[in-house]
Amino acid sequence: MAEALTRAGFTAALRGLSVRYWDTHPFQLRLHEGRCTRDEVRSWVANRWYYQRCLSQKNGAIIANCPLPAVRRRWAERILFQDGRDDGEGGLEDWLVLAEAVGLSREEVREERHVLPGVRFAVDSYVHFCRTRPWTEGVAAGLTELFAPGHMADRITAWQRHYPWIKPEGYAYFATRIPVVEGDAEYTLGLVLDHCATREQQDRAVAALGFKCDVLRGMLDAVEYAAGRPAGVR
Repeated sequence: MAEALTRAGFTAALRGLSVRYWDTHPFQLRLHEGRCTRDEVRSWVANRWYYQRCLSQKNGAIIANCPLPAVRRRWAERILFQDGRDDGEGGLEDWLVLAEAVGLSREEVREERHVLPGVRFAVDSYVHFCRTRPWTEGVAAGLTELFAPGHMADRITAWQRHYPWIKPEGYAYFATRIPVVEGDAEYTLGLVLDHCATREQQDRAVAALGFKCDVLRGMLDAVEYAAGRPAGVR
């Protein structure tokens, strides 16, 4: 049996997967460079809604699989952030505001009229993964948040520069999420480092994060293909 990685080595293996994050996907590059049409921006927002909507189900699955009350209590905060404590609050509400800011109606987004089969398959696979794998692997899959804060900040700047037609209130989700995800990322990393002690557990955690990167890039492959561009071609 292979020897367990040191804490530093394990951290490096996880962070090393940043090269597979979706910020380097051709569609994401076009989106940030201002080369997407209004319809393509709207498609990204409408399809990302399905991912946003399923996040609380994914987090609920992790909580259900976790035997540790302290972890369950902390992880439940993610559901409250996304769903809000009352109707009209939370990340989902902010995403609907973004949808309106790019010219979509709440009804068409909520009814998922524009959600592509490839996006639905990728997101459903992620939820299934978190329901059926050990809680530590579900947590590790969420470590894409390590790579997210800077990318979200860049998104706001790029969109404001390239897409002045987007209403300013649409940026509320990203502005709210950036400081939260920074704290979440460090907590999540600590959980994975603390609870994945054997080499097998560590390898599975790294594989879980790789799987999540594939989910995110698969979503963009579907959006890119629907826009009439071969997936993965810039």
